Amino acid sequence: MGTIWDLRLFQSGRIKVLHKCNLSATGQMQSINLVDGCKGVRSCLRCEALEPKQHLLQKNELTHYDSTHDLVSKAAVGEEESGTQQSFTFPGLFLWENFVSEDEERELITRMDQDVWRESQSGHRKQDFGPKVNFKKRVCVGNFTGLPAMSRHLVDRMSKAPQLASFKPVEQCNLDYDPLRGSAIDPHDDSWLWGEHLVTINLLSDTVLTMSLDRGWGDMDDGEVRVAVHSPRRSLIVLYGTSPHRWKHAIHRKDIHRRRVCSTFRELSEEFLKEGEQEKLGSELLDIALSFKGVPL
Repeated sequence: MGTIWDLRLFQSGRIKVLHKCNLSATGQMQSINLVDGCKGVRSCLRCEALEPKQHLLQKNELTHYDSTHDLVSKAAVGEEESGTQQSFTFPGLFLWENFVSEDEERELITRMDQDVWRESQSGHRKQDFGPKVNFKKRVCVGNFTGLPAMSRHLVDRMSKAPQLASFKPVEQCNLDYDPLRGSAIDPHDDSWLWGEHLVTINLLSDTVLTMSLDRGWGDMDDGEVRVAVHSPRRSLIVLYGTSPHRWKHAIHRKDIHRRRVCSTFRELSEEFLKEGEQEKLGSELLDIALSFKGVPL
């Protein structure tokens, strides 16, 4: 089964770039780069090379408190400019090392690469298996046919962890990161649709998951707090409780050194579960998801 750690912790050639515009959730127009899938302020190395002046980083005046998650002490440990070490409790995080074997990893990647990878934002590619969600916070089955067959044994295995005993995933997203594309994913939290568990299987390379809190934490109340969580190859990481919603999570470009693929699983929120307002729809979505007959959307 591998090692399980419970980290509830302290924790100028001329190239014409084509664009289109979409309405965002706030009604504003969003520019989408048809060459690479980036939109709004998001970018990758490809579109930055084509339009460098549009992607200059603005100076960030925030104070940053950077910490690294420590497995032994189960603490988010950092050091101030004065040299004083600081640590603080960090909400729900669970790591299962060697969740998949080397043979399983090869098989999973082979199967994923047999399907189409679609260009997405910030230089990564993706495969979606999940219900359709629109900007008005409405959910429908759409063309959703379930999670992929290869995930059945993964879901069965993860349920052996106490933190995931009741976890029933309804959505899976495979993401492909490549340093040559400048792949990354910006800090974000999970939407209203998803429940309290966010589960990720990390494949092909080690990386760092960066957790951040805009408004500070404890004595660190005048800037952004960031916690670096090291994510080993073939491991499973779970964010649970308030962690996926209060804290933002990101994968920074500097932490992608070779190809990295991950599979992220999400569950429905209480609104779609028993006695929730959309219980019927939730039950239908779960039945489809756990049929394991899915193809990427």
